[in-house]
Amino acid sequence: MATAAVQVSAPGPVGQPDIGYTPDHDKYLERVKRRRETEKLEQSLPPGFPQRLDSDLVWDGNNLAETYDWNYRLTEEDINEIESALRHFKSLNKPLGYITQETFPLPHLHHTLRSLSHELHHGHGFKVLRGLPVTAHTREENIIIYAGLSSHVAPLRGRQDNTHLGQPADVVLAHIKDLTPTVSDINKIGAPAYTTEKQVFHTDAGDIVALFCLGEAAEGGQSYLSSSWQVYNELAATRPDLIRTLAEDKWVADEFGKEGRKFSVRPLLHYQPAASGSSSTEGKAEKPERLIIQYARRTFTGYWGLPRSADIPPITEAQAEALDALHFTAEKYAVALDFRKGDVQFVNNLSVFHARAGFRDDPEEDGEKQRHLVRLWLRDPEHAWETPEVLRERWERVYGGVSPEKEVFPLEPRIRSASRGESVGTQGGGGY
Repeated sequence: MATAAVQVSAPGPVGQPDIGYTPDHDKYLERVKRRRETEKLEQSLPPGFPQRLDSDLVWDGNNLAETYDWNYRLTEEDINEIESALRHFKSLNKPLGYITQETFPLPHLHHTLRSLSHELHHGHGFKVLRGLPVTAHTREENIIIYAGLSSHVAPLRGRQDNTHLGQPADVVLAHIKDLTPTVSDINKIGAPAYTTEKQVFHTDAGDIVALFCLGEAAEGGQSYLSSSWQVYNELAATRPDLIRTLAEDKWVADEFGKEGRKFSVRPLLHYQPAASGSSSTEGKAEKPERLIIQYARRTFTGYWGLPRSADIPPITEAQAEALDALHFTAEKYAVALDFRKGDVQFVNNLSVFHARAGFRDDPEEDGEKQRHLVRLWLRDPEHAWETPEVLRERWERVYGGVSPEKEVFPLEPRIRSASRGESVGTQGGGGY
């Protein structure tokens, strides 16, 4: 079903554990056994960390549908209002960077979309809008509708790349599509977003990840979500040493030369305890408890044309086990979404991991069944979680200084400079 992996041969750092982008369950179990037999593993959590999180953000995908309906199907009235907003924005003759709640007005649907944002930040962490009439519109019109709807959920759009056609730009839209048939050398692909391969559990950069389905695969390509808070609870109960490993400021993430950097060092897990309010709100939590796991596996293992750099420190055996533990625990509690053409999936990137199955497209260039998503990284100042100090520079690269006149919404798929299997010099977008 999936494209055959063509890993570029590279030695990697001296001492790098035997771990690849695609998790190997047998190797994982062997590593668990070996470490338990040869190491004295910590039996307690880091100071101040909770034994258990209790929240709607803690859920088990195996039975979630019994208590939570994550779908909102757009009504005929909603669609009519969206079509009216599309006509209004087009009448303004403004660039797409000027799409806002005001230029894409949704007087009635607005309240539903604001409730959706509340659910993302304070409820279960994800929601799916269903029923956009993709085939009735041009590619540009679909993107206008997508950005317009999203502006009512979270009005700030994040930068996913900072160059377009060789020029500085705030590229705020990315295409997720198999590009292996169209690139001259598939070893130049450095991220699974541009292949048909399985994508393992991970997070992107930024607060909210929005995905709009323009086309479905002929086979496969299911979308999977998993509560990182549920994953935390299981690991805290069974492997507190791995919680310590995840929270250590010792994770060397390969930056693959983005913006001239070889690597960065930060924790993967960030805990923010609840903080009491002032005397006027005595007894109430002014700042709610938050737990954030933020990572992409490929920055520690490499992928295809972007193998892990040989001149940076290796990850440790404990970190290799922790990466596999995150994936396999997330897989255990994941929910599979019936993600269809015309759906928009909104996910709290700070509390929910996402992944996808491998897939097969129609082989013809103009085949009807070809998986094609477009992605926005969003932030809603009203409901936004506090960004941990060590992530603020990264968040600034995503959201800082994005201006309407420089926003670019590419209409055709292209590989982001941050995901090319070649030297990217000072190029690169925020996040992964």
